[in-house]
Amino acid sequence: MQVDTKVKELKYRLENVENRIRKSAIDCQRDPQSIRLVTVSKTMSTKRVKEAIDAGVEILGENYIQEAREKIDRFSSYPVSWHFIGHLQTNKAKYAVRLFDLIHSVDSLKLAVELNKQAKKIDKVQDILIQVNVGQEVSKTGASPEEAFDLIKNIDRLENLCLRGLMTMPPFFNAPQKVRPYFSSLCDLRDRIKAVIQTSIPMNELSMGMTNDFEVAIEEGATLLRIGTAIFGERN
Repeated sequence: MQVDTKVKELKYRLENVENRIRKSAIDCQRDPQSIRLVTVSKTMSTKRVKEAIDAGVEILGENYIQEAREKIDRFSSYPVSWHFIGHLQTNKAKYAVRLFDLIHSVDSLKLAVELNKQAKKIDKVQDILIQVNVGQEVSKTGASPEEAFDLIKNIDRLENLCLRGLMTMPPFFNAPQKVRPYFSSLCDLRDRIKAVIQTSIPMNELSMGMTNDFEVAIEEGATLLRIGTAIFGERN
């Protein structure tokens, strides 16, 4: 009975977020189907993740390789997709390509080369996003907007990587509207890159927007929303 109650609560929260996504998309004349929800399950127990899957979650986002491995192994038979959204160290690349469908946080050529090497070993083409530090914050990783052009040119030559788009983690503000310029900058950068660099796959994905600002992100072109708190509640 307790499990059913928790699944119902998660389902209610999930449906609320999905309804807000749908409304925001329609309000700015976008197709709601062009926006996907990545439910951030970092620090959540396997029990809690199972409840989320039962509630209807389809994409789960993890920040730490070791923690994610246990969950992905446990739920390998479930029809869910796993995304890596945290900072990825080069020495963990071999695990990342075995575990994740999409890696959001590729921030250097060194990491990209290692991911390509490890993906080739298992005959996989790994989908990735380039993380861009649009706020130029020293506390955050990510390529600068200027560095992104050369990084993408080099990555496009790597046969076992498929570049799908860009990701950013802007500065945190309590007022969502203050984040808008950073989301807009990422979208503009994506469009400038597409105009200058003819990549083998269209770079359509923009991973941006979290619990406190995802509606603004949708208005600025987000295609992947990384939302945890609005679904799981506050973390301990």
